[in-house]
Amino acid sequence: MVIEKRAALATLTTPVATGGFRLQFDNPEEIELVRESVAFFEQLARRHDIGLTHQGYLFVSRTADGQRQLQTMGRRMMGWGVDVELMDGEDACRRFPYLAPDVNAGRFGRQDGWLDSRRLALALAAESGADFALEVAGMGFLRQGDRVTGVQTTAGKVSAPWTVVATGPLSGPLLATVGLDPGLTTVRRHKLIVPNLPLVPQDAPMTIEVETGAHWRPGLRGAFGLWTAPAPAEPPAADVPTSADFAFGLLNPQSDHALARVAPFWREAWASPRLQWWLQAGQYTYTPDRRPLLGPSRLEGLAINTGYSGHGIMGSIGGSRRAVDAILGRLSPDANPFRPDRPMVPRAFDVL
Repeated sequence: MVIEKRAALATLTTPVATGGFRLQFDNPEEIELVRESVAFFEQLARRHDIGLTHQGYLFVSRTADGQRQLQTMGRRMMGWGVDVELMDGEDACRRFPYLAPDVNAGRFGRQDGWLDSRRLALALAAESGADFALEVAGMGFLRQGDRVTGVQTTAGKVSAPWTVVATGPLSGPLLATVGLDPGLTTVRRHKLIVPNLPLVPQDAPMTIEVETGAHWRPGLRGAFGLWTAPAPAEPPAADVPTSADFAFGLLNPQSDHALARVAPFWREAWASPRLQWWLQAGQYTYTPDRRPLLGPSRLEGLAINTGYSGHGIMGSIGGSRRAVDAILGRLSPDANPFRPDRPMVPRAFDVL
């Protein structure tokens, strides 16, 4: 049974996500997590229209340090079995002619891409066989000593041998009610929506500037724009406000992280009377080491599936399968690098 406080599924952080997935990670464990998810997406797309496309992720640099970082990580990924292409600036601009002439390197992953995140969620719900209790709020956990035996809800008690906390940015406060503190922090993230903009090449990959983390991908006959630079932690919220400063930071060519830095057509878009945009905002739920929490907690009967640190869509399938296997004893703690009680080595935000 899935207990959902809202009137519909997948209406908090899921629709704010851009639905991107990539195998370009800085560690083999998360690569395998996403690889499993992508294989499942491809199977699911044969039965449901989830907007799946493999247009790739293109990381580009404009400085010597960025070029070094991009290429070093690319060679590591190749060693982990990731299909990536390394290009110098001339090759990158020839392959992707919308790029600025001062781009000095590129790294392209053809297996990467995106999908419609809410369509994915609803397809999973349709095939799950689960019962969904909508507009039912959890009021607290049922307990017998140190064991969690279910949930007290606004519709009554729900007993279960296992209760799984999978509440995204609201996970931290919920776990705190039973004395658990996995060190989760929530950070506001925006999505800039620029529809119906013919200047955007609709066959382009997700394009990311290594130096700033600003990126965009085609969508809605225009584009979605993002920027995931370090930001202060904020309290978890069900309704996350937006700020016009985010849009100006990406669209204004004078900004130090403008999209026009690596794709000059955005400069023309900024000056166009056809430019229209709006914003959505949600929250990333970060763990100290930027990897998810998957599996049983130290309280018997309570498991965790959260803390994907901005990679929830792409890690959802592989992560949830590991959480279930850990609950059922098919995955031992020693074989689970994402177990909630693992030693945490803090990792700073990084653009691959």
